[in-house]
Amino acid sequence: MYKWEPAEVQQGAFHIKGELRDIGHGDNHNVYLLVKVHGYGWNRFNGVQKKSVWIDKLVHDGASRYTNTAEVRVCQNRGSLHPDNCSPTRSFKRK
Repeated sequence: MYKWEPAEVQQGAFHIKGELRDIGHGDNHNVYLLVKVHGYGWNRFNGVQKKSVWIDKLVHDGASRYTNTAEVRVCQNRGSLHPDNCSPTRSFKRK
């Protein structure tokens, strides 16, 4: 679930929450969530291998009163020898 906070709450942050699940129990790889706003760098929120974790995060641009755009994707950490697998990036815009 996601929502845009009002400008008075955490500078109008992009609020994302839900369950991040590692469903590949036999692959020995962790999952993580990537979120970015306004073209800033990605914020990484790690999951736990072979488990589910609750994510409840606010991501905002500290230089502006509210965040207008956000991008989200989920990735599988495959270690240092292989590139990570990521879902297609999903974009969100404040209405």
